[in-house]
Amino acid sequence: MYDICVIGGCGHVGLPLSITLADRGKKVIVYDISTEAVHTVRQGTMPFHEEGAAGLLQKVLADGTLELSDSPAVISQSKIVIMIIGTPVDEHLNPNFQVMVDSVNQCMPYFRNGQTLILRSTVYPGISERVNDWLREAGLTMNVCFCPERILEGKAMTELYSLPQIISSFTPAGLQECRDLFGLLTTELVEVQPTEAELAKLFTNVWRYIKFAVANQFYMIANDYNLDFYKVYHAVTHRYDRARDLPKAGFAAGPCLFKDAMQLAAFNNGNFYLGHSAMLVNEGLPNYIVQKLKVKYLLNKMTVGILGMAFKGNSDDIRESLSYKLRKILQVHAGSVLSADPYVTDDSLLPQAEVIAQADILIIATPHKQYQGLDIPLNKVTVDIWNVLGRGGLI
Repeated sequence: MYDICVIGGCGHVGLPLSITLADRGKKVIVYDISTEAVHTVRQGTMPFHEEGAAGLLQKVLADGTLELSDSPAVISQSKIVIMIIGTPVDEHLNPNFQVMVDSVNQCMPYFRNGQTLILRSTVYPGISERVNDWLREAGLTMNVCFCPERILEGKAMTELYSLPQIISSFTPAGLQECRDLFGLLTTELVEVQPTEAELAKLFTNVWRYIKFAVANQFYMIANDYNLDFYKVYHAVTHRYDRARDLPKAGFAAGPCLFKDAMQLAAFNNGNFYLGHSAMLVNEGLPNYIVQKLKVKYLLNKMTVGILGMAFKGNSDDIRESLSYKLRKILQVHAGSVLSADPYVTDDSLLPQAEVIAQADILIIATPHKQYQGLDIPLNKVTVDIWNVLGRGGLI
């Protein structure tokens, strides 16, 4: 018998949570359909980069508080089931509910009365209630809860303990289970209704997405007038608290922000102009960079090197990375395109030194810490939208 089963537990959300709960003494079983991922984690190897996770993973495996399985039968052997299944968007930017429907139906034969089911990933508002209804229609009496994760990828092992946890449930018993469970990680719990929790998660991600869009729009405006955005940025933010939350310009991507902006738009019947505008700005930044380079240089005769293919700094995660979108556009307009990344494993990537040496133009697309102080000749054209080198971001 297990205290907790984490469905989808070998991923970026599920595995850090499983490790931390196991470290708190809970008997945790990770269930994942990827046999390869299960085998990797069972051997004590993290399948992705997460600061501080590797050593703790090996500890909880040795302690016997964390186990792994690719069989759904372990769901029935668990008191609490945490499902790491979100709501993606389809090619028309509409929420795709079928993923959740299929996941719940696949698990239905293994659910049992009295269990607590906690939905952890971002879902379309109202999905938690629908899951609650589906289970009751199937004759199951379970506590359905929605407790969204809010960790920054790469910082999970710190933020799972430091951030307040949002909890919600359709039953008092479920809410108490959430208090007891997440109270192991933090003493600060925020209790709301399930739909409020769903919106809280969407609002959090979309707010960040809009802030990035503001910075990127400002960057384009300054650059169009041949002004360095980062000189203006310093003037705006230096010791001025009301502008402290203005982020730097750069690629705003990954598996959540764009998707969640579109989910919120769909939830509000398509009436979310601010979200759609943010999408156009953020998704348009790679093309903006290429077009500016075309105006200034004979791009079709030049080799462009891209440094950084992950969607965020100090990560190996390439999901929805705009660096790949940039590369696709450049493959149409540039003479040739080379790319490198110190974290990402990809057969198309070259050693960093080779990319720097061969490129006529270098674009720092991801703000990896390794790029700070990078020795790039001053006479080599460099596009540094993040200002990682400290030379400014002017194209």
